[in-house]
Amino acid sequence: MATQKAKGKETGKDIEVDVLVSKTELFIQKNSKKITYVIVGIAVLAAVIFGIKYGYLVPREKKAAVALFPGEQYFAKDSFNLALNGNGVGYEGLISIVNKYGSTKSGNLAKAYAGVCYYKMGDNANALKYLKSFKVKDNMVSPAIVGLIGDCYVNMGKVKDGIGYFEKAASEADNEVVSPVYLKKAGIAYENLKEYSKAVKVYTEIKEKYFNSMEAQDIDKYITRAQALGGK
Repeated sequence: MATQKAKGKETGKDIEVDVLVSKTELFIQKNSKKITYVIVGIAVLAAVIFGIKYGYLVPREKKAAVALFPGEQYFAKDSFNLALNGNGVGYEGLISIVNKYGSTKSGNLAKAYAGVCYYKMGDNANALKYLKSFKVKDNMVSPAIVGLIGDCYVNMGKVKDGIGYFEKAASEADNEVVSPVYLKKAGIAYENLKEYSKAVKVYTEIKEKYFNSMEAQDIDKYITRAQALGGK
């Protein structure tokens, strides 16, 4: 009897589910147009995003890469002026590429190339402009660009600013290839400012943290010199 009673009688959970289903159906019926508009809107948005990516962004990336290629060849040959300004017969130059394709990956890379070209040509102000606009995150290229910004500042007589970028480059890289190079630059710059204790500190960091690096091989003489100049 108890089993038959259970079969013939809905449980409280069954009733709750039925009520929920009924309410959902009623909501859909009352708001069918709104729901349709939302679905259509999502579909249109997805189509727009897809269209922008594959109809505009991807072709634009390809155009930027093609435009940049000759500039990379001139850069590799140390033809910095040609790399920057173009050859007048098909290659438009890094500056033009940055202006046209700056938001693309190749356009971003063109900023770094342009900054290095200006630095090599002795134009530190323009070098800073392009180097600072370059955006990338890794532990090799990004620290090298940050360190080059430091070089620009030192060349402009802004040694303290330069030191800040040297130390930032070393910290961002945190490896035995890049970090010791910029720590050593920072130490030499500190000595230039007669801040010998700070020079000893960064030289000692090379000795203790990056002891397998090339810079560590003769770092003791830098430490000794800075200590002597500082009266220690």
